[in-house]
Amino acid sequence: MSPVAIVVIVLLVLLVVLFLGGLIGARRRADETADELDSRIAAADRALEAARAADRGWDPILLEEAARVALDRERPDFRYDKLHLVLVDDRPGTDQDRAEMAAVGDAGVVRVSVARRGDNWVAEEVS
Repeated sequence: MSPVAIVVIVLLVLLVVLFLGGLIGARRRADETADELDSRIAAADRALEAARAADRGWDPILLEEAARVALDRERPDFRYDKLHLVLVDDRPGTDQDRAEMAAVGDAGVVRVSVARRGDNWVAEEVS
């Protein structure tokens, strides 16, 4: 075999190894992101139950409706399969209550921050 052929073969093997390593790393990172989202959802569910027990304004249907309205207004082309509550910020009183929703779709995750204004929930930010 010529020295040029050996160098080409070594380079090809090296490229294949690097490509496979990148695939494995990307898959591991995606799995960690999904696990992190699941743990945040579970924590938010527990916080929602505590907030709901403390006062009656934490209705998940109202939170989801505010997030859906904001998503339709800010990201009309974004299609999502699930809408998860990922953060509950229940401060004393009701004027400073906040929550964060995550809309999960094929194109990724869009976060919607909602805040309580009186008896209503309104979106503050879509990112």
